[in-house]
Parts: sequence; C-alpha cells; structure tokens
Amino acid sequence: MTSILIVDDELLIRWAIAETLAADRFRVLEAGSAREALQMLENGGEVAVVVLDLKLPDSSDLGLLRTMRQRVPPLRVIVMTAHATAEMREEAVRAGAILAVDKPFDMHFMAERIRAAIAA
Repeated sequence: MTSILIVDDELLIRWAIAETLAADRFRVLEAGSAREALQMLENGGEVAVVVLDLKLPDSSDLGLLRTMRQRVPPLRVIVMTAHATAEMREEAVRAGAILAVDKPFDMHFMAERIRAAIAA
C-alpha cells in the first residue's frame, strides 16, 4: 500500500487532505512537527510522497525538506505554505520539492498533485 506523509501543525489541514485521499486507499501518515515527521520517515515504512508545510513549530525553513531528501533521496515532496513568495517557491524546488503550493488550496487539486507524484 502506498504511504503518504502529511506534515502540518494544523490538524484540520492534515485531516482534510487525509479525508480527500481516503477513497484512493492510500495509507496516510500524519505528523504535526519536524521531529515527528523524521521519526515517521524512519519508522513508518516506505513513504512515497510527503506533503510538507514549511512553517512548523520546530522548523520554519527549507531545512526539513533538505534533510528528508538527504535521508530518502527518491522521496517526492510537495511543499505547502501560507507565507510563500515566488523566490521561496523557486528555492523549495531547487531544494528538491516537486511542487510548491500556496495555502489555502483546493483539496481536489492537492489530491491530483499527490496522485501524479505517486505515478511519476
């Protein structure tokens, strides 16, 4: 079963993405902090896609993205943030994100992007 890790300190966002993906029968893991996310990557089995908020209580830049990509090079990461600038989105892609999405976003759009990342 394909696993998706949703990393956001906002429970409602994690829940909404997980609910949108429920019909696709993905295994959805959730983390509310950078520390939790790294633990899940180590202990949660193979994760195909990470949906990562850039502002977390214990991480507020691209460091977590870079760490994830170093630990799991084939990992596909979709970055989301409410504080994006064009420069930040470009930097996220240079750091290894496959896409940078502004919050708020359409849940169906996000689900489509996750499905496309899994299929890639």
